[in-house]
This record gives sequence, C-alpha cells and structure tokens, in this order.
Amino acid sequence: MTRGQTKAHPDQLQLGWSDEDARIESLVEERLAARFEAESFIWRFRLVAIETVMMGMLVLVAGLLLKQPTLMVLRATLLVAASCFATGLLLLSLSAGTAKLLSRLKAWRRR
Repeated sequence: MTRGQTKAHPDQLQLGWSDEDARIESLVEERLAARFEAESFIWRFRLVAIETVMMGMLVLVAGLLLKQPTLMVLRATLLVAASCFATGLLLLSLSAGTAKLLSRLKAWRRR
C-alpha cells in the first residue's frame, strides 16, 4: 500500500494496481479534483442567488403582512437583497481565492 492510500473495505473487490495503473489513477484524480473545484464555484454562486431571493421575499412578505407602505417595503426589499448578494459574492470570492492560494502553496511545497 502506497502513501496516501487507505485500506479497502473487506467486501470490496481487490484490484492489483501496477505502477502504470497508479499513475493513471493519480492523473484521473487530479482532473476530477480540478473539475469539481470549478463546479463548486458555480454551486456556491447558485446558493448565494437562492439566499438573495429568499431574504428579499422574506422582507417583502413581512412588510406587506405588517401593512407597511408599499414603496418603503419595496425599497427595503431591494436593499436587503442587494446587500445579501454583495456579501455573498464577497464571501464566495474570498473562499475561492483562499482555496486557490492553498492549492498553490501545496503545489509549491511538493517541489
């Protein structure tokens, strides 16, 4: 068993990996990691968008149920949605930047 591999479950089919197969497996893992990292940004952006809509609708419904003036409720809804979207994008970009920085540090350490 090489470094970084865990022992397989006893019920799992045991495969005998040669050096060439291990190299191919590591290439596949690297490509999958890069793909999932790119897709994770898209999924996080979707979550920010959903959160923005939910917060805006919450303010809108609460304001209308409390019989507040309509223009004030609409303005508050837009302000809350815009601030929620802005802070979500800020956190999204900071987390993506941190992940990129950590991956570069990890690659730099390997050299």
